[in-house]
Amino acid sequence: MILQHLFRLSSIFRSTVSIYLQRNIGLSAIMFNKTKELDPVQKLFIDKIREYNTKSQKAGGPVETGPEFQKEMNEETAKLQRLYGGGDLTQFPNFKFEEPKFDDTQK
Repeated sequence: MILQHLFRLSSIFRSTVSIYLQRNIGLSAIMFNKTKELDPVQKLFIDKIREYNTKSQKAGGPVETGPEFQKEMNEETAKLQRLYGGGDLTQFPNFKFEEPKFDDTQK
């Protein structure tokens, strides 16, 4: 009886320790990767993203676009303004809903 109880506690203890170690190993791997040098492909990807970010901030919009892009952008903006009644397409529209007026009707 005592032996069975001891085995049961042992299995619970083993599973608890196992879960604890798995979590710590997973956390250690993440921390180790942050301090370790990145994979060359990942480093290249991150460098390109940072480069594009600085170029787009300097350009104030999309990078390396020619006059064709701006022409198409203006045409599409004009088309959307014609379709949807004009307005500023760079801002989210303000919706104003009025409360409905319910009349008391006699039955």
